[in-house]
This record gives sequence, structure tokens and C-alpha cells, in this order.
Amino acid sequence: MLDYDISSCPLFAEIDQKEQQAFLTRLVSNRYVYEKGKTVARQGDQIKHLYLLVKGTVRTEMITQEGNSLEIEFIDAVRPLAPAFLFAQNNRFPVDVITIEECHFLLIPKDMWLSEMMRNEILLTNFLKLNSNMTVFLSQKLQMISIKSIKGKLSLFILEHSSEEKNTFTLKRNRTQLAEYFGVQRPSLARTISELVEKGVISIDKREVTVLKREELRKIL
Repeated sequence: MLDYDISSCPLFAEIDQKEQQAFLTRLVSNRYVYEKGKTVARQGDQIKHLYLLVKGTVRTEMITQEGNSLEIEFIDAVRPLAPAFLFAQNNRFPVDVITIEECHFLLIPKDMWLSEMMRNEILLTNFLKLNSNMTVFLSQKLQMISIKSIKGKLSLFILEHSSEEKNTFTLKRNRTQLAEYFGVQRPSLARTISELVEKGVISIDKREVTVLKREELRKIL
């Protein structure tokens, strides 16, 4: 039996832990451990397995036509990598996947995963729901990319990570990583953040961001 708790993974929602462990024992063909800073997959690599990240955090990035690196997201365990592309006609990784700490992966062959979903309606529903949520995320990412100004990108990001009920959130990224996520230069982003702080729109304490004037952020957009 593989000693990993996968109960937090959206794929296994509403499935009891005993059955989850039975899945792992029955389906997993390989287990890999990657050190910090290693490339797990490159943009364009063919996807022959469901890659399940069971320990650690990775970041994904895409190389644009201009040759720039555009960060897409951070992925924390327990999550699958690029599940929506597993059964695509062009089933290749859309991004580079890089570890930011030691990461453990379990690999499940594509045909075995398909057979398992055909036998388990809950598993199939979870898989479809996860891919639908990923589509929503990518549409939000596309909206962010389409915004030209750094202030607009930053305002959208802050609004998406906070709410009327919860004005404070913790940044997972440092300034350099946030600049890569937006696809902008770090000094330009730093100036924009300072401007919003000076105008009293937001406040920042280390990585804690608090929205003080939500309506001002909406006006920027």
C-alpha cells in the first residue's frame, strides 16, 4: 500500500479513504520523487499518465512567442497535473512544470484511469468537475493577460483573492514570482504596488494584503 493521504484531492471527493487507498494500490504504475528546482515535464511533452502530485508544490510556466516566461499557477498537493489534456487529441503538457520544493508524484496509466472512471460514477463526476473548474481558472487567467496595464492586472488579482467578507489574504508568491505571473518587470510591479499603498487602496504587511478601498480597485478595471 502506498502511504499517501489523497483525501484532499478533488478527484477523490466523497470517496472513503479505504477505497482511495485501494485505487492507489490497483492503479499506480510508478512513483517519482523530484528535488527542489527540477523540471517534471516540459511544454509539449506527451501525456501518457495521470500525474498525481501527492507531496510538495510545483509552479507551471509557459514560454510565449516572444520567448518570455509567463507563470500560470502554483499547484499544491494533492492535485493532478493537466488533467484536462489527458484525453485531448493533442495530449501534451501545455506548460513547463517545475518543483519549488521536494515533490512526490504517483503515475496512473491513461487507459487504467479511463477504465476506473467508467466503473465509478463519483470518480467520473469529480474528474469532469475538476476540469470544468480549470476552464474557469484559465478564462480568468486569459482576462488578466488581456489587461494591458500593470495596475489593472494587479487590481484584478487582488479582487479575485479577496472578498467583501474577507478583505485580507496571504500572497503565496514573492515579488519576483508575482511579476512573472503577470508577465511584467519586477521594478514596474513594485512601483505599482507602492502607488496603491500610498493612495490607501491597499495595505501590505510582509505577505498579508488587505483591501482598504475595494471600489477603487473596481474603478481601475
